[in-house]
Formats: sequence, C-alpha cells, structure tokens
Amino acid sequence: MTHPEPIHLDSRRRQVLCGAVALVGLASGSAWVSAHGAASAEHRSLPAALSLPAELAGALARQSPLVVMASLDGCPHCRVARQSHLLPMWREGLPIVQVDFRSEQQVIDFEGKKTTHDALIQGWRVTLAPTLLFFGPAGREVAPRMEGSYLADFYRGYLEQRLEQARARL
Repeated sequence: MTHPEPIHLDSRRRQVLCGAVALVGLASGSAWVSAHGAASAEHRSLPAALSLPAELAGALARQSPLVVMASLDGCPHCRVARQSHLLPMWREGLPIVQVDFRSEQQVIDFEGKKTTHDALIQGWRVTLAPTLLFFGPAGREVAPRMEGSYLADFYRGYLEQRLEQARARL
C-alpha cells in the first residue's frame, strides 16, 4: 500500500497552519499546563526532552535508540500518535522524549549546549508534525524519520520497522 508523500510547508504557511491548529486546540478546551515547562494537557504523558545526552545515554544503556517526537500543541495527528502508539510503547520501556514546535522549553542538545525545543526542531529541519526521529551513538539519526500521520492501523507497524532499523545500527 502506498501512502502520499507528506506535505512540506514553507515557513509562512507553517506559521499560519500552526496558529490555526493551536486556535482549534484552545477553542476545544485545551489548557496550557506545565509538564517540565510549557506543554498542553495532552502532552503530559510523554516526558519533555531536558538533556539529550543523558536521555540518549539511558536509551543506549537499554540497547535502544532514543526516539524523539517533534510535536505541535493542539495537533490532532500528534495526539493520536502519542496516545495510541507512543505512550503505550513508552510505558513498556521504549525511551521516548518529546520536543515541541514553537516552545522555548530549555534543553541540552547533543553537543552539550543549552538551546530550546523550537531551535532543535529548526536545526534538525523538521517541518511536519508529528515527526519521529531515531537517535543512536553520538546523537546521529539511525533510521529514517517518520513524518506526518499514517493510517492508524499501520502506524505501529511502520514504527516497529523503524525501530528495527535503528537497533540494527546501534
């Protein structure tokens, strides 16, 4: 089964879309709460990235890649991926952290420097939410990214495939 290529938005269109999605989220009753800093109630379940070197070291100690979810507050596709697939896997012990578009949440990057979630996303050239990244030794990506949403019935299968590829490269 083939899936359409994800749509990549230029900076201005992404800002407009992000703003519209955030307004929809706020209109539906999403409240801003703190889950390590600045995330909505729907994000509470996955830990926010705070120190990528430490989080990566913990993942590698488990012989696993570090999965990083690039998310957007109010994004319905992010919510489905997080709640239906990532949260259960995280509870089973898969090392997963979340970074958020437009968030000023402080984080230590793979080089040991302070930055923000949004700056990480921009530096990694992530343009679509949700995007999953798979990191291995030295903070290098070890599997192809999962960009955008997939059919819910197949999402976990694609995720397992990426994890298999990532583990093979550790």
